[in-house]
Amino acid sequence: MPFNFKNANIAIRENRLGSITGFVGNLETLVKKSEDGTLRNRERCFSQSSSCLSGCALNALAAIRNVAVVYHAPAGCTAMASNDAVKFGQIAARVNKTTNSVFVCTDLNEKDTVFGATNDLRKIIHHTYNTYKPDAIFVSTSCVSGVTGEDVDGVASDINDELPIPVIPVHCEGFKSRIWASGFDISDHAVLQGIVQPPKQKRRTINIKNFYESARPQITKIFNEVFDAEPQFLYCNSTIEELSHLSEALATVCICGTLGTYLGNALEETYGVPYVRTLNHSGITGFETWLRAIGDTIGKRAEAEAYIEKQRAIYLPQIEEVTKSLKGLSAVIGMGPGFTYEIARVLQEFGMNVEYALAWHYDYKYDNGEVPPALEHLLKTSPKDMKVAVADQQNYEVLNILNHYKPDVYFSRHPGTTVWAIKQGYAAVFVADEYTVFGYEGTLSFAKLIRDTVTNRSFEKNLAARIKLPYTKWWYEQNADKFIKEENKK
Repeated sequence: MPFNFKNANIAIRENRLGSITGFVGNLETLVKKSEDGTLRNRERCFSQSSSCLSGCALNALAAIRNVAVVYHAPAGCTAMASNDAVKFGQIAARVNKTTNSVFVCTDLNEKDTVFGATNDLRKIIHHTYNTYKPDAIFVSTSCVSGVTGEDVDGVASDINDELPIPVIPVHCEGFKSRIWASGFDISDHAVLQGIVQPPKQKRRTINIKNFYESARPQITKIFNEVFDAEPQFLYCNSTIEELSHLSEALATVCICGTLGTYLGNALEETYGVPYVRTLNHSGITGFETWLRAIGDTIGKRAEAEAYIEKQRAIYLPQIEEVTKSLKGLSAVIGMGPGFTYEIARVLQEFGMNVEYALAWHYDYKYDNGEVPPALEHLLKTSPKDMKVAVADQQNYEVLNILNHYKPDVYFSRHPGTTVWAIKQGYAAVFVADEYTVFGYEGTLSFAKLIRDTVTNRSFEKNLAARIKLPYTKWWYEQNADKFIKEENKK
């Protein structure tokens, strides 16, 4: 697809990738409909919760060191600011760095929605620069400033000529898309539009898009020793200077296609930086496929094979020993699509049975026009009738499914649904860190975590015995396949 960096707006995932938030069926149907283009979204009669794309977009930008995010919004929209300040400060300190990034809100009120507030926005941007001296300022719209039509682009353009740093508009009105992951694309677009420069020379760096870089030491060691390259983590702890050179990297990789599709494909199409599209690093198959794909891309396949052979000798016997106790266990998964299908694959490698896989949304085509690699791989290695659904974080649906399938363990990447599963009495594993199952050592630790979780069940049983849930016997008897309407027809 063509990428247009002259316009601050980008197409949302529903229009660009055909993303959906409603589907119930099996694995084969989902893949086949994705391949032939017949997949359609299915609506809910009732929706309990979801997430806002603004959080995804601005959270990513606030992770960059020494920048300012000016959010043209009511004060309540900036509730995440304090969390970001603490979180990214701690992440920077973990690698002996400091960050002076700030999150500023223009505090729109009723008067502003009637008479406009672009003059106040100008003053606040100048005040932010004079007070904090950031290396860049991202000026973001919100639902309110989007509805009232505030000319954020014009303000940013004017101030760009007045200040010695980039001032970049960011369009992330929460109502634009039901797919919160559209926020990832919006933050990438802002960086590509206002920060990344055309290449001057190739650097021995590999761009790696992730969330919170907890595996920075391990990845740095692997990239140094195996690929003779330095990782450039995005966006946590990166600087504006580092981001300006993304076009000069050897390649771009990502911890999941959902997070990296826009950035990876845009850098490849615009600047010729190869985007490594493959399974993510989770589990043995995923990690080895990931390493080999990087090796093939930058001419280091032999070095990757040597590393794999050495690590397999150390860890495979240990992993095989631990997973003996996991074979035959049943599981239900509820995560974002970038991890649902990857973790399902890992559990099957352990010999476990995935009874139901729920993804919070689903992109049936990435920006290169292909079906997500993880889903295609899963179809080749799994029962074709494996139950899958696109659940949009609908907790009431998850609990019905858990009650119906009664799995040995539930896996989630969001703490709210994890807690509710435990309240029902089910063992649950919260896969919070994207690197929980990174490489051989991470796979071994993950297998041990599952073993320990299903072995000691006293906490879940005691909690469930003392809690009254709002879900009735009638609700638990409902058929999960009927939660959403029949498929819409064009």
